Amino acid sequence: MSFINAMQERYTTKQYDSSKKIDGDTVNQLKEILRLSPSSINSQPWKFTFVSDQDTKEQLSKVSWINTSKVVDCDTLVIFSRIDNLDLFEKQIESELPKGAVDYYKENVKPQPVEQTKAWFDKQVYLALGVFLSACADMGIDATPMEGLEPKNYDKILGQSDYATLVAVAIGYRDQDDFNQPSKNPKSRIALDQVIESI
Repeated sequence: MSFINAMQERYTTKQYDSSKKIDGDTVNQLKEILRLSPSSINSQPWKFTFVSDQDTKEQLSKVSWINTSKVVDCDTLVIFSRIDNLDLFEKQIESELPKGAVDYYKENVKPQPVEQTKAWFDKQVYLALGVFLSACADMGIDATPMEGLEPKNYDKILGQSDYATLVAVAIGYRDQDDFNQPSKNPKSRIALDQVIESI
């Protein structure tokens, strides 16, 4: 299937078949795809947590608002977190990045208020989210991106303090009765000439 066909067929899955599992090699490919995701100055201010343990998914489902069943029934829940500890981030980039990239951060990003710096981190995580959703579509894996959750409670359950949950993605395979799949609920997008301009 071509990439454009994959994008035409992908949708936000509302109902998963809990009996269908993603094979380990495919999950490992998704992990590597996330590791290779782009970020400004190659900053990589993120962590991705793959949760397949059913007990942990049950705990997370209780702080996932209307997404409870998706969290419980999906094969794996992938949690996208941004680094929340600025000292840790600076140590990371000083050991991993060239001087020019570190200088860019120190001169252009760090002087901003802390919340703006963290918002810059958030943007990098959402770049990885887009790559991940596209990869899932290309690989025939169903996915549900979810901001409808309680981030601080996710952090408590995951036992993380240096990172902050932003969004989670349920992945797996759709239940054949899922009402939201394109064959039952055709994809709706704004017309091309309204969102694309060529100059």
